[in-house]
Amino acid sequence: MDVSAAVWWLTILGIVALLLFDFFFHVRKSHVPTLREATVWSALYVGIALLFGVGVWLFGGPTPGAEYFAGYVTEKALSVDNLFVFLVILSSFKVPRAEQQKALLFGIVFSLIARTGFILVGAALINMFAWVFYLFGLILLLTAGNLLKPEGEESHSPDNLMVRVARRLLRTSDTYDGDRLFTVQDGKRVMTPMLLVMIAIGGTDILFALDSIPAIFGLTQNVYLVFTATAFSLLGLRQLYFLIDGLLDRLIYLTYGLAVILGFIGVKLILHALHENNVPFINDGEPVKVVEISTGLSLSVIIGVLVVTVVASLSSPKGRAKSTVSAVRRHVQEYLDVEHDPKVREEIFAKLLAEEAQLKKLPVRYRREIRDEDKLTALLRRAHEEREEHEEHEEQDEHDRA
Repeated sequence: MDVSAAVWWLTILGIVALLLFDFFFHVRKSHVPTLREATVWSALYVGIALLFGVGVWLFGGPTPGAEYFAGYVTEKALSVDNLFVFLVILSSFKVPRAEQQKALLFGIVFSLIARTGFILVGAALINMFAWVFYLFGLILLLTAGNLLKPEGEESHSPDNLMVRVARRLLRTSDTYDGDRLFTVQDGKRVMTPMLLVMIAIGGTDILFALDSIPAIFGLTQNVYLVFTATAFSLLGLRQLYFLIDGLLDRLIYLTYGLAVILGFIGVKLILHALHENNVPFINDGEPVKVVEISTGLSLSVIIGVLVVTVVASLSSPKGRAKSTVSAVRRHVQEYLDVEHDPKVREEIFAKLLAEEAQLKKLPVRYRREIRDEDKLTALLRRAHEEREEHEEHEEQDEHDRA
């Protein structure tokens, strides 16, 4: 599929316009998105991506259309998996809920810029060296194997190399000043922790790109399709974070589904590499007659695996139990150490009471799997004590006014 320079520029300008609209109309003013807001805008961005795919299908043909949809679905699934790490980063840095949007949008913009660079490098390597397909396939197979290893939330450290360097070079305040990057402390202008959060998200996303770019090149080698599928999978990711926040921990089998998909694409890449082979020590540098996996089959496998993964996760009692425990731990930390807005604290405490009741109803076999249960119990006790003290202060204030 040939794409003119005019279409390239229109596409880039459209994506930039969407990002600017997102910033000026949603992120510029700090607030916690409502469920309705997150749902409407998530659906809108998915709708734009699907309409774009229909346009590719109509004007470019069925094969490019199927390649775009396969790439978009794969990148979207990988971006949802990335939200787990973003959640850990935002929780570790104790970012207030209303201020999280700017950090997430920065992460999306940084990711788009970084991945565009990776896409251009990947395309150049593919054009120069056919053996790159072997390398991409090996990367995906190794990634799939690593995804199958058991890991917990604590394995995703927000304190990566970029953050450690930034901590040494940059002087930041101990507290946030809204979503500002700079504040005044002791009469001096200093950076806020928000900058470190953005560096952590941006630095982590570079690692994500090392997996996702080989994956989409395994589905299409058309640079325009690779770029647009990647870009549209990232647009709306901020809204999706707030929409499925409570469901993230329910997707306990998503990692296994992604491992299957990446492994499948890795095999597809290696088969394609064999078909295009010119490596001297493989079949004397001649192409190997192998069966190549069609784009239609790839799209079917990707969608099928994701549907099975999501349905199995949402219907799993273990997933519901894990989701409850994670929600309790996250909300009690937000109530005690993160949020200071009285209205937001009220909403969090109401959620915490409902989740705590669910926690007590968990079967014994699931309660045994709770990590640091004694610590979690102590935090809950502290939250209730703070709540009681707050109510006593309010009663005293009402009595004094009377």
